[in-house]
Amino acid sequence: MKKDIHPKYGQIKAVCSSCNAEFEFGSTADKVTLDVCSNCHAFYTGNRTDVKARGRVERFNKILEKSKKN
Repeated sequence: MKKDIHPKYGQIKAVCSSCNAEFEFGSTADKVTLDVCSNCHAFYTGNRTDVKARGRVERFNKILEKSKKN
């Protein structure tokens, strides 16, 4: 194995921007950010039907706003 050609490997913390959960793991990257993690993602928490319903309500409200403007 050649010396001084490999990236530095170390322990880093990844922070979820949604729920602020922290995960520690080894990586060659300096910083890792997560949008959604297993603590707050709908698939892992079992709230998939709530997310679907919320999406439909938000879509309906957008359509309603557009119709009020016209």
